[in-house]
Amino acid sequence: MNREITFKFENKVWIYNTVKAAWHFITLPKSLAQEINDLFGDQTKGWGSIPVEVSVGETKWLTSIFPDKKKKSYVLPLKAEVRKSENISEGKTVKVEITIGM
Repeated sequence: MNREITFKFENKVWIYNTVKAAWHFITLPKSLAQEINDLFGDQTKGWGSIPVEVSVGETKWLTSIFPDKKKKSYVLPLKAEVRKSENISEGKTVKVEITIGM
């Protein structure tokens, strides 16, 4: 049986700098991360990632959320194309919908 569950949340965008790039992320609320882990933790891919469909504003795309052990949550990467089309920058609070299939 295939079904999807959609989760809604909002949080601030933060940057993780590397030598070659600055990656933009949004951290999922811990309670939401726990619920997702309980439901989908046995369906992870590489690096513990979980494939998701994301909606931010008018933009939808496919990506994955990744576990962050320090934050005890998942993080959602925001690619440059999405940030540009939705006018998203570091520190901005963003409303997010993620859909995960079962």
